[in-house]
Amino acid sequence: MIVIRLALLALFIFFIASSYSGYSFNGRADVVDGDTLQIRAQHIRLYGIDAPEKGQSCDLNGKSWPCGQRAAEALADKIGRAPVNCDVKTRDRQMRVLAVCALGDEDLSAWMVEQGWALALRQNAKDYVPHEARAKARRNGLWTSKFVKPWTWRAQRIGQQKER
Repeated sequence: MIVIRLALLALFIFFIASSYSGYSFNGRADVVDGDTLQIRAQHIRLYGIDAPEKGQSCDLNGKSWPCGQRAAEALADKIGRAPVNCDVKTRDRQMRVLAVCALGDEDLSAWMVEQGWALALRQNAKDYVPHEARAKARRNGLWTSKFVKPWTWRAQRIGQQKER
């Protein structure tokens, strides 16, 4: 019985995720953080990347700086008030919309990683790994300092909350 329920749940998630594939969101985008936009009421995660959280800090020569906030500001400055086009790829485990978003013809995920404000997510998309290598070699953005990878930082925060 449990196997049947799990199979039905997996099938349901597959249909929900695939129903968004091929859909797009267009318009003026508000930046939520360094890898999330909002177009109208829809939150959209930039596909294939992970940026520091808004509250995350990095270390530059022993001094803390708000790298998560700076990542969000870089994305906001890049977009300005121009319209953005987001082509939905899928949904993640938390059912968030994942999309390739572009400003004109420029892929915003590629831009964020190339500028050093986000990291390539290797587990679901290797598209941005070369951009990350170039950012690291040029010491762009986050690569000027010591930082905790965003997924590790979030996991550490969850662990701290559980300890309370």
